[in-house]
Amino acid sequence: MKITQENLLAHELIGLSAEIVDSKHVSLKNMRGKIVYETKNLLLLSTHQKITKVPKSTVVLLLRLPDGNDCVINGSDLVGRPEDRIQRLS
Repeated sequence: MKITQENLLAHELIGLSAEIVDSKHVSLKNMRGKIVYETKNLLLLSTHQKITKVPKSTVVLLLRLPDGNDCVINGSDLVGRPEDRIQRLS
């Protein structure tokens, strides 16, 4: 199934390019990278310098979808285990 803005929460985020457009942590604002891992409360973002742990509940993300479209999503919508997001949607 193709990833779109409407079904993003039902898909894997690992491998998507991400930019933090807003954050409660000033040091995370405007950080860019690729999502390399996801836990219940964290995204691990690979930047040019290192892998950074990003708390989901404190950020707003701009994600680049595989078709080239951009999608803005509130990180608090992502909190929880990735496999449980699908159950929450139904």
